[in-house]
Parts: sequence; C-alpha cells; structure tokens
Amino acid sequence: MSEQTDSGGLNEYIIHHLGHGTIEVAGRDFHWDTWVVALILGLLFILWFGLFARKASAGVPTKGQAFVEMIVEFIDSQVKDAFSGDRRSVTPLALTIFMWVMFMNAMDLIPVDLPGVVIYGIYWLAGDPAAASHVYFRLVPTADVNTTAALSVSVFFILIGHALSAKGVGGFGKELMSAPFHAHGIIARIILAPVNLAMNIIEWLVRPLSLAMRLFGNMYGGELVFMLIAGLLVNWVWFLPGVIANAAWGIFHILIVLLQAFIFMVLTVVYLASVRESH
Repeated sequence: MSEQTDSGGLNEYIIHHLGHGTIEVAGRDFHWDTWVVALILGLLFILWFGLFARKASAGVPTKGQAFVEMIVEFIDSQVKDAFSGDRRSVTPLALTIFMWVMFMNAMDLIPVDLPGVVIYGIYWLAGDPAAASHVYFRLVPTADVNTTAALSVSVFFILIGHALSAKGVGGFGKELMSAPFHAHGIIARIILAPVNLAMNIIEWLVRPLSLAMRLFGNMYGGELVFMLIAGLLVNWVWFLPGVIANAAWGIFHILIVLLQAFIFMVLTVVYLASVRESH
C-alpha cells in the first residue's frame, strides 16, 4: 500500500509540474508562462549584448567585452564554415538563435520546485496559501512544443525568403518542379514535375519539423528526468541517492543545454546555405 501511495504521489507531483499557466485567447489555451519567460530571456540577451556593443572600444577590452567578443567570433566562425555567401545578416541570426535557445534551455537547470515555492510564498503573504496548488508555472520554454514550433516556423519563413532572394520567384518555382529528378524531354519533365514538387514539399516541411521536435524532445525529456529525481527526494530512503543523481544529471544536462542550442543554430545555417544553392 505504501508503494502504491508513493507511486501515486509521484505521479501527481509530475503531472502538476508538467502543467502550464494558461489563459484563454481567441478560444484557445495560451501558455502565458512560456511566453513570459521566453520574452524576458530574449530581452535579457538584447540588453546584455547591446550594452557591451555600445561600450565596445578598440583598446584593451574588459573581461565582459572580451567574453561577448569570444561568443560572437565563435558563432561567426561556425557560420563561415557552413555558409559561403554574405554573412552580414546570417551571423546575427545565428547568434540570436544560439543565445536565446541556450538561455531558454538553461532554465532547466533551475530547481523544478522553485516556481512552486515562490508562488506559495506569494499566496501565503496574500492570506490564501491553499490557492497556490491550483496555479501552474513552467520555467523551460523549450520544453513546450509551442515554443520550438514557433522558432522552427520562423526559420522556415526565413529560408523561403533567402531562397526567393537568391533565385527569384521564377527560379525558385522552376527548381521545385525540376529537381531532384531531372529530365531532358518536355514530356518527361511534365511527368516528373508532380513527383519533384511532392519531394520538395516533403523536404521543406521536414526541416522545421525536425528542428522543432529535436529540441522539444531533448528538453522535455531532460525536464522530466529532473522531476523524477526531485520526486525521489521526498522519500528519506531515496534522499541521498536522489541528491547524487540530481547533481550528476545536472552536470550532464549542461552539455545538453549547450549542445541543443548549437545544433539548432548550425542546422539553421546549413539549411540557409542549401536553399541558396542550386540543385
């Protein structure tokens, strides 16, 4: 009976922590917690890099300026390796994607119970601590598929813009109909055109889908593991193993946080390079 009770308590704990703070917008649930955290982190990135950009000097840089320059140079070198064209608009895009996604991923390193403690404290001060159990708040925007889908759809439209800029409307449309299967005769071209169009539509749709699901899957899974470990800490028998497991997973998860941001950024740049090239 105790095992079933512990299991049921852990299930309730995880289900509660997987809940989003929602409001109804246009008849649909809107995850305001995801939007608020993502917005704050995006503004934090702009503020951080903007301040150092305004204070940048040609002389000996400060430690903060040197760190920012190191990040920018690293991103630019990655773009240079994957993108052979004009990088003036691509490097800022890659920098924004990497830093913003990294910031959002890093929220997974904050203890999962911290938002609940803060919310409980607020309601306790307001004199209604029981109401805190009905309030949901998740800290990791990239563990919400809406965030990763929105990022990927944005990248999708940027890719279309680059394709049209490089090839024009006619060239882009012709490529959709004539590649990857080429033909020399008019009849063969007409026959293969629907096949080529279908193949290209699949290829274009797979790009944002893979970007969104890869990032979401890794961050959602990482968040779920943190919740499972945190649920073990409630039981004193599992407290010490839980602390060790939490520390080990947290150290390993730092790599995941950085790696997933890097992969999202690199794939975006690779896709940009591919859409500007002809088959």
